[in-house]
Amino acid sequence: MDLTILRADYGSPVQAEQIARLLDEYARDPMGGGEPLPAQVRSTIVAALAATPGAFSILAYRGGRAIGLVNALQGLSSFKAMPLINIHDVYVHADHRGLGVARKMLAEVEAVARERGCCKLTLEVLEGNRPAAEAYRAFGFDAYELDPVHGKALFWQKKL
Repeated sequence: MDLTILRADYGSPVQAEQIARLLDEYARDPMGGGEPLPAQVRSTIVAALAATPGAFSILAYRGGRAIGLVNALQGLSSFKAMPLINIHDVYVHADHRGLGVARKMLAEVEAVARERGCCKLTLEVLEGNRPAAEAYRAFGFDAYELDPVHGKALFWQKKL
């Protein structure tokens, strides 16, 4: 398979357009909410990522076409006093799923995390997104828990 994985350059107009396009495709997917990105978000997301310390994106290309995206943000593990990487978005175009594209992008994210001395990678996945959950488990992810007696962590939100 002709697959290229690279760390995106937010200063590249071509890559900036690819990031915005792929993120919009993800937003339109049922697993991304099923709605297009607002035009204002699509036009400012790359500048916002570039202005966020520790943020980075991974792009996957097949046949010269951008077909996969990961957006990741660096945070801090307060229990370890070390950086961590939160994988915020993972998207592979529907025509290229099941080919190991996400696994190769996640491997590049892990390489960045190791370079930065991070203690772990985190991500969220919808309960109904079984293919993604299986891919993440195969890559070594599992539900977060400190003590089995208290159960697994839940990811919640409060919209502002």
